[in-house]
Order: sequence, then structure tokens, then C-alpha cells
Amino acid sequence: MEVTREIIKSIYPYKITGMKDSSVNELVDKFITPLNKNLGAHGISTPLRIAHFLAQMMHESGGFRFTKELASGAAYDTGRLASKLGNTTEADGDGQKYKGRGLVQITGRNNYKAFCLWLGGAPDVYRHPELVEQPNLAVLAAIWYWDSRKLNLLADKDDLNAITKIINGGYNGLAERRNILLNAKKVLL
Repeated sequence: MEVTREIIKSIYPYKITGMKDSSVNELVDKFITPLNKNLGAHGISTPLRIAHFLAQMMHESGGFRFTKELASGAAYDTGRLASKLGNTTEADGDGQKYKGRGLVQITGRNNYKAFCLWLGGAPDVYRHPELVEQPNLAVLAAIWYWDSRKLNLLADKDDLNAITKIINGGYNGLAERRNILLNAKKVLL
């Protein structure tokens, strides 16, 4: 199943962002080719899986508007959370370096290292995490995360709550994710 600009625009409520239609087209077009090239190749191939994937990624990235976390990343630089993400616990800037990027906003040294290994080491997103902000790598990071957490199995069960908990660590934005998913199902199923 191919994802088109019209499908994306009918799933996500871009009207709430105040973006002009031409700006939305330009934004969405950056992600169409990487999505179509990679979704099916990585098992995100049924309408239900695609619907769940798009709902989560559109929420996480604000409709593909953000491929870099808006926060500074300082919260991941020291202490227990830093350690959990594989960052050092010293104030050395790795929280900022390894802050959330990609459509799914992968965060922390551990995730960047695992994603880099999944890519075969090239490009080296571990040493250059800012590369994950580019559309192709933003999509691939989301697919890697989805695949590494076996989220297709939960999508097949239509389990929005479980997918959200794994991606978000909680249920932040669950209502919006549900609305986007309902739109995606109307369009794709």
C-alpha cells in the first residue's frame, strides 16, 4: 500500500497548526518517498499496521513538523534518567547531544547506538545524531524503533494503548493519537 500526500493530509488535522496548504504539501512531500520506500520493506505493510504507525509518528512529530525535540535535552544530561538512557550522569552535554530526534523522537545514547548498528554503521548517527533530523533518517529511526519494540504485533491486535505506552513511556497525547488513528482507519481500511 502506497502512502500519498492526500492520505497524509486527510489523516492529520493540519488545520489546527494554521499552516497554509502549500506549506503542508511541501512538508509532507519530504516524507512520502522515505515512507513508501521503507514501510513495506520492514513489515509495516498492512493497512492496520500503517494506520497505527502513522498515527503514532504524526503525533510524535506534530504532523512531520518536528524531527528534533523542542526541549533542550538537559533533562537527560544527569541523574537517573540520563543513566537509564545510556548517557553519562555527569553534566557533560550528552543529554543535549542525544536528545529526541526522528519521527519517533529517539532519545539517549543507547538508542542512537542501537539505531546506528541497525543501519550498519553508516551514516554514523551515533557520532552525528543531528543526521536523524533529515527526512529519510527520521523515517528510518521511527521504523527501527517500531521494529525493535515489535510494535507490529500490537498493531495487529489494534492495541493503541500498549503502543502508546511503549513509545511514550506513558499515555501523553493518547486522545490525539486515538483521533489520528481513527482518521487513518477511515482512510486506509
